[in-house]
Amino acid sequence: MRILAVETSTLAGGAALVDEDRVVGCQLLDIALTHSERLMAMVDRLLVDCGWSLGGLDGLAVAVGPGSFTGLRVGIAVVKGLALATDLPVAAVPTLDALAAAVPFAAGAVYPVLDARKGEVYLSMYRWESGGMLRVWEYLALPPALAAARIEPPAVLLGDGATACLAMVSPAADVWLAPPAQRMPSPALVAQLGHRALAAGQRVEADDLVPIYLRPSEAELGARGGSRRA
Repeated sequence: MRILAVETSTLAGGAALVDEDRVVGCQLLDIALTHSERLMAMVDRLLVDCGWSLGGLDGLAVAVGPGSFTGLRVGIAVVKGLALATDLPVAAVPTLDALAAAVPFAAGAVYPVLDARKGEVYLSMYRWESGGMLRVWEYLALPPALAAARIEPPAVLLGDGATACLAMVSPAADVWLAPPAQRMPSPALVAQLGHRALAAGQRVEADDLVPIYLRPSEAELGARGGSRRA
């Protein structure tokens, strides 16, 4: 099964192509250009470099958050447009699930943590069980201090909000930060989980693709005529 995956949950974003269990191509950029400026060019270049075409794909996958409101909307809009144009099935992959998949075989708990702005982080807790990462908690949005208080050593933290939580954990605790190459969302892992979902028949209709929002966006708050406390 040939899958194109898109990841735009944070400033670091990109696209990947997988064929069954082989990563054929992957591009990831962590730069100031917005996803709307670079994503479609990245997808086009990746397809050309790998000698693939949209017509040769079997499915699409996209990270659906939680994460940057604007980034998620760009990624979902691109995949929605491609799905409507090609009638390809789509897998919606939670961003924290894909992050946790970067640390398989961990003996302790794995905590993907993303900067949620406004003095909060997004996080959840995972454990390696039965050949996969099992999510133990619901997806949460918490201040770093409250998030740190929920961490159970031994543990591995990853994501762009991990350092804020690690700073509030006792230095004596058996809590570690994942290496840089495994610390940020990966389009290849979104593709991997998307492939698994589509193979299991877990597809989402293009019109039903929506981000996982754990709190209102700035636009929604403005429409309500109020603001949200950090």
